Amino acid sequence: MKTKIKICGLSAEASIDAAIAAGADYFGLVHFAKSPRHVSLARAAELRDHAGDRIKTVMLLVNADPKLTGKAIGDVKPDVVQFHGSETPDWLKLVADNTGLEIWKALGVKDKPTLAKSSRYIGAADRLLFDAPAKALPGGTGTSFDWTLLAGHDHQIDWGLAGGLDPDNVIDALNATRAPLVDVSSGVESAPGVKDVDKIAAFCQAVRDYDEAG
Repeated sequence: MKTKIKICGLSAEASIDAAIAAGADYFGLVHFAKSPRHVSLARAAELRDHAGDRIKTVMLLVNADPKLTGKAIGDVKPDVVQFHGSETPDWLKLVADNTGLEIWKALGVKDKPTLAKSSRYIGAADRLLFDAPAKALPGGTGTSFDWTLLAGHDHQIDWGLAGGLDPDNVIDALNATRAPLVDVSSGVESAPGVKDVDKIAAFCQAVRDYDEAG
């Protein structure tokens, strides 16, 4: 089975082109002012237009109010909306019902009970992204969590693995979790918010090496 790849927090056309050339399935646009990867909605729309239909576009929002959520979807026209805050299942379902878009929800994993609670998103999210627990920022911090927590978990929703992944550890992460999707951000950067095209290529190649070995 081919592992899906998302490269998140892109802000330049060259980074999108690198992700596409390396075989990534998704790229993420972050609209959250506190993040070093923040892009305005106008810039996000430009980047989405540049990508076209060559790769799927994910719009990442954090506790955005209904007006901002609607504007982001209308302006950027993403394929997927990823919620990375404390959004409720009811809100996700409302957005899905009114837009027809694919909905992802990121969840910080601290312990097994956290995973058990993820079942509340059944019927509300199309995919869960298991990430490191939020600190000053809700994601993109380069911090991983204990992957063994996912061992034996009965996944009832499509899911992916995020948090502290990079070209050097992604194969270990996949061996530990068998994640169907991996999501990288800071692990393919030369500085906060600055993507490195060589690291993007190396990350994607590592995932493909894992797939071929499996």
